[in-house]
Amino acid sequence: MARPLKKKLGSYPTLLVVFSITLALVVIGLFGLLLVHAHKLSEVVRENLEVQVYLDRDLPETELLRLQQDLGQLPQVAERDGKPQIRFVSKEEGARQLLQSTGEDFRQFLGDNPLRDAYALKIKPEYTDTLHLHQLERSVRTQRGVFEMQYPQDLFASINNNLTRISLVLLGFAAVLVLVVVILINNTIKLALFSQRFLIRSMQLVGATRLFIQQPFLRRATWQGLAAGVLAALILIALLQYAYLEVTELRLLRDDVNLGLLLLGVVLLGVVIGFFSSARAVHKYLKMSLDDLY
Repeated sequence: MARPLKKKLGSYPTLLVVFSITLALVVIGLFGLLLVHAHKLSEVVRENLEVQVYLDRDLPETELLRLQQDLGQLPQVAERDGKPQIRFVSKEEGARQLLQSTGEDFRQFLGDNPLRDAYALKIKPEYTDTLHLHQLERSVRTQRGVFEMQYPQDLFASINNNLTRISLVLLGFAAVLVLVVVILINNTIKLALFSQRFLIRSMQLVGATRLFIQQPFLRRATWQGLAAGVLAALILIALLQYAYLEVTELRLLRDDVNLGLLLLGVVLLGVVIGFFSSARAVHKYLKMSLDDLY
């Protein structure tokens, strides 16, 4: 004769808790991935901004080399693989670029090339604001052999203002999302511990101390938060790799350092919220009267 199924009173829904926390952490992790790639995009945009340093006419080769070295030592100039990002643009190359953009060869009716040789400098992203660009311009103008420095001021200002606004909006959404995720995880653990309220009261009745009662619940919630954080991190890695396969250009915005910090933050967030939510819920049931438990 088959045994009737019995419902286990006071059972703790471990898998449901881990699943719920994992989903919440994946949501915040996805938004974190958006923030990381948006930050990298802003860096890429700023790194491709250039200023033009126009030179005096008919500078000898030695002066050009000396000037290139002096400009390369300026702290605002970007570097790649330890080399300053400086590009020499001859007046002939400038004339060809102007011909391609306008379709007219001004040398035919002027009879001469009035352009100047120039150095195109790429600027570090943190120095692309108006204040630092003015400081750079003052430093460049003191160099011997420099005629003037030019850059599209309106374009630089517009890019910086737009990137700042976008960053503030994304950070605002991130703050709200973190708050929502914290509340969701807290409520999930609180509801899970609701089934344990009579067990907590029974332990009180036999003389167990508060610390003794809290320890197993805190330990379990910590491990559940850790497991959920690791699962969420693995899911985010899988989704990110899939995105890189589908959109290969997205690899240009890859930032391994910030991605690693984000995944570590997701894991730690699961552990911290799990621990403190459990501690808060257990403390609440410890203070309840028997009538309130029902």
